[in-house]
Amino acid sequence: MGWWQVNADTLARSRFVLSPLAETFACLKLLHAEVAAHPGERAWLDTHLPGYRRRLADDPVTALLVRSGLGRQWIADFFTPTPREDETFEEGVARIRSVRPDEARAHLRLSLAGPLPAALDRDDLPERAAALLEYVWTRAVRPDWDRRRRVLEADVVARIAQVGRGGWAAVLDALRPGTRWLGDSRLQVNLHEYPPRRLAGAELILVPVTAQRHGWVSWEDEDAERYAVVYPCAGALADDGARDVPAALGALLGPARAGVLVLLGSPMSTSQLVGVTGQGLGSVGRHLRVLLDAGLVERRRAGRSVLYSRTAAGEVLVEAGERGSGRG
Repeated sequence: MGWWQVNADTLARSRFVLSPLAETFACLKLLHAEVAAHPGERAWLDTHLPGYRRRLADDPVTALLVRSGLGRQWIADFFTPTPREDETFEEGVARIRSVRPDEARAHLRLSLAGPLPAALDRDDLPERAAALLEYVWTRAVRPDWDRRRRVLEADVVARIAQVGRGGWAAVLDALRPGTRWLGDSRLQVNLHEYPPRRLAGAELILVPVTAQRHGWVSWEDEDAERYAVVYPCAGALADDGARDVPAALGALLGPARAGVLVLLGSPMSTSQLVGVTGQGLGSVGRHLRVLLDAGLVERRRAGRSVLYSRTAAGEVLVEAGERGSGRG
C-alpha cells in the first residue's frame, strides 16, 4: 500500500482548498467512465455525454490521450497539477499548458506502464489536455459552478467540525476509499505498492470534488513541499449500495424517507440530497421536516448552506433497522 509519513507540523499546516480545475478533472473522469453514482450524476451524464463523445470522435488523438492518461492505477501527472489556494480555473489550466512535451510523454508512459502509442509521440499533448479540460469546464461545470461550490463549502465546514470533535486522524481516516489513518503518523493514501513518502515540513491540502467516487493524490515534483488528497465530498460518496434501505426501516418510515435518513450518516445539504436521491426539492424538504420533528435528524448552518445529519436517536434507528434486516 502507498502511505505518507505525516508529522505534527504538517498536520498543523493542513487545510482545505476548493479547486475549479480539480472539479473539472473529476467531471472529465466521470465522462470517461460513463458510470453514475446516483440519479443526479445520471442526469448530468445524460445531458453532457453525447457532446463529449462527439468531441472525442472528431479528435481521435485527444481520445487516445484520455484513454492513455487516465490509467486504472495511475493518472498521468500533467493532467492533475497539485491544486493551489484561490487559483482560478484559467490559472490552473495554464499550468497544464506550460508542461514540457517530453515530460508529458514520460507521464503517459508511467500511466500506461508501457510504451507510448506512436500517435501520441508529439509535442502538443499539454495543449490538447488543456483544451479538453476547457471544453468540460465551459460546457459542463462552469454553468453549475455556484451550486457545486456551495456543496463543496458545506462539506469543508462539516469536515472542519469533525476535526474539532475527533482530531485530524478522524477526518483522514475516512476521506476516500483506500485512505486510512494507520497510526504512528502514517496516512495510507491508496492500496498500491508504492514507496512511502515523508512529508516533514510539507504542506498537505485536502480538496473536495463532487463528481468522483475515489479521488486521487498529487504532489509537486520540483520540491515536493505541497501534497494534495482529492476526495469525494459527502454527497458524492453515496452510491447504490449506500442508498439501500433496510426493509424494516423502510416499512416504518416509508422507503423514500428512510433513504434520506440512511444518507445522513454524513452531513449533507438539501441540494445534495436532491441530487443523490433523485427526489424533488419539495419531497426532500417534507422528509426532512418529519425527521426533524421526530428528533431523528438535526440541522446547523455551514456558511451559506444548512447541513442535516442524523442524531443519536437516528443512529439507533438505522442500526436497529440494519440488524432487523440481517445486515448488522
